[in-house]
Amino acid sequence: MMRIAIAGASGRMGRMLVEAVLEAPDAQLAGALDVAGSASIGRDAGDFLGRATGVAITDDVDAGIADAQFLIDFTRPAGTLAHLRACAARGAAMVIGTTGFDDEGKRAIAAAAERVPIVFAPNMSVGVNVTLKLLELAAKSLQDGYDVEIIEAHHRHKVDAPSGTALKMGEVVAAALGRDLRKVAVYGREGVTGERDASTIGFATVRGGDIVGDHTVLFAGIGERIEITHRSASRVTYAHGALRACRFLAGRASGLYDMQDVLGLKD
Repeated sequence: MMRIAIAGASGRMGRMLVEAVLEAPDAQLAGALDVAGSASIGRDAGDFLGRATGVAITDDVDAGIADAQFLIDFTRPAGTLAHLRACAARGAAMVIGTTGFDDEGKRAIAAAAERVPIVFAPNMSVGVNVTLKLLELAAKSLQDGYDVEIIEAHHRHKVDAPSGTALKMGEVVAAALGRDLRKVAVYGREGVTGERDASTIGFATVRGGDIVGDHTVLFAGIGERIEITHRSASRVTYAHGALRACRFLAGRASGLYDMQDVLGLKD
């Protein structure tokens, strides 16, 4: 049995992860974390399901991961980095779906992966990661004469933009085209912008309602356009992908991986 702790256990994604672990035949809920001051501290992690798990939600990171082999974390960068240090010290593997890290945060994750195994991916959905592979193929075949635009939409509560998934899509397309996304990305257009630079990759962001996550990459040529779209109707796909990542990490001593590794999609 995989002994799994969940960070942000009382949030929307956290509850989905708790439920997925409780339903998985090969997993056991071993810990539940939330931020200090949360009304859920001290409550059973399964209260929202009307189910007693025997695992109380805590703001003590060390206590929360004491019995866990894995920590699944879809919280925010500051919290994830604190959890990262605790997991590295205790030898617990991590599955990180948090987005919005700066370069320093990404370096900290890479450094921790020298001590413990980590799957770090902006989107744990199997469908999204298959989409990334399709984007790589499309970009390699559409090298010339096609403008690339990435449009993403999420719920009103999302705090970072563009989404980590949209940025990952941009990175995949840019790499396939032999470009550096940091140099060619355009994150907004307003006023008189001039004619479009053919080398750029544009991003457009929509926030509203309860949209779980929509992503479209548009390859616009002369006389035709290709659109590759993924739409999430439920966060359960992320939860199931995170469990799949835990299974992948089982038995590994250290290393930094992503969902392309988990799914065997790398060449």
